[in-house]
Amino acid sequence: MTTPQNKVAVVTASDSGIGRASALMLAEQGYDLGITWRSDEEGAQETARLVRDKGRRAELIHLDLADPQEGGRSLSALIDKLGRIDALVNNAGANAKSEFLDTPFEEWRKVFSVDVDGAFVCGQIAARKMVEQGDGGRIINITSVHEHTPLPDAVAYTAAKHAMGGLTKSMAISLIKHNILVNSVAPGAIATPMNNMGDGDAQKIKTPEIPIGRPGDVREIASLVAWLCSEWASYTTGQSFIVDGGFMLANPQFYGGKDI
Repeated sequence: MTTPQNKVAVVTASDSGIGRASALMLAEQGYDLGITWRSDEEGAQETARLVRDKGRRAELIHLDLADPQEGGRSLSALIDKLGRIDALVNNAGANAKSEFLDTPFEEWRKVFSVDVDGAFVCGQIAARKMVEQGDGGRIINITSVHEHTPLPDAVAYTAAKHAMGGLTKSMAISLIKHNILVNSVAPGAIATPMNNMGDGDAQKIKTPEIPIGRPGDVREIASLVAWLCSEWASYTTGQSFIVDGGFMLANPQFYGGKDI
């Protein structure tokens, strides 16, 4: 990836958690930021303030991937406002807990709409702009350890995250000729509002079912996202990076352990 004077990254769902931490680390790396939110505009405004405190530009837009094509139009408008895009972090996601026999088709489609259709639409829009710019680029899909192993009683979520893994590999092969590198980051249990935890909880909460003994810090995910968007990740594409405190080594979820 060449280095334009003003690099631009868009991080979807960057109003809190992994999305906010990724936006801030990319700002520290010299990126201007496009910030999106679905329901927490106040959180998105706070992310923008923190990005600007680091001396980088921040632009915001509402983006809801429950309607992926409408969400795509929002992304296009954000890219137009920023003037270009050099990195996209597909962080927006949806989850639903229900066992296979009890999962309504509507719930299945809702999860796939956000997690898979949304990543496809946003990735295609960003990649087409990157091709037009001619400078290459990076696309990072935030998946889950459940890209690789089932989450019990969450058939739609598990299938969607597996699908995102396949999408990542297909995108990587298709886009490599344009010097656009595509990878996925697969977090385990992370201290985020979605998991009813705050930023400081990663070092406070004990989780003995995870070999490292605690949940992850959002910055432990964001730092990998930032590296994948850096010049030193230029030999890496089509990979899935698991960051899970050793969970996949023990994988206790089917043996009486707590779901991750």
